[in-house]
Amino acid sequence: MDKEIHLKEHFSPIGEKLLEIYRILYHKFGPQHWWPGEGPFEIAVGAILTQNTAWRNVEKAIANLKKANLLTPKALYDLPYPYLVELIRPAGFFNVKAKRLKSFLCFLFDEYNGDLTKMFAEETENLRQKLLKVTGIGPETADSILLYAGNKPTFVVDTYTKRVLCRHHLIFEEADYEEIRSFFMKHLPPDIQLFNEYHALFVCLGKNYCRPKPLCEKCVLKGI
Repeated sequence: MDKEIHLKEHFSPIGEKLLEIYRILYHKFGPQHWWPGEGPFEIAVGAILTQNTAWRNVEKAIANLKKANLLTPKALYDLPYPYLVELIRPAGFFNVKAKRLKSFLCFLFDEYNGDLTKMFAEETENLRQKLLKVTGIGPETADSILLYAGNKPTFVVDTYTKRVLCRHHLIFEEADYEEIRSFFMKHLPPDIQLFNEYHALFVCLGKNYCRPKPLCEKCVLKGI
């Protein structure tokens, strides 16, 4: 049964409109089963590697790490930087991403002794602020790690999300990441599955209809 059917609370008019958009997208595209990955650590690594590249390239890099039996916090933490660079080369920007992975791993071991369970036991906003201080982890990556790897109720914003909201006059073009995230957090219930699906559905809509050159006449949200 659709997740949104179970949401019985009263919401503001904006909240109701956001839920209406969600229902339409869910009925059109179905559940997206995000984030692809076997376990929280793989998901966190994928969230860093997917920056500025297609997911198929990330899959190749992760496959390399798995083949080398290195996809664990301790193994990657101990792995010399040059070897990491070569293994994640398919993901693109491999020198930069290797540094970012190492920064995250240093944070994980310095703060939580390499234990993701301990990390995710921390209060969501406190952990978010800590992640944002890690070199190479911006808001979208931090929220992806929190939501998809940590099952924390935070909304992930991307280019597709902003494009759709702007075209439906729900936000101003000048709105930044934090303003858009706060918009969702204010008007929707803090539901992990809802946030998970909604972000993925925005990506589907953006790729299929709400493109830079939009297909408005064919869009499932036409008339909303």
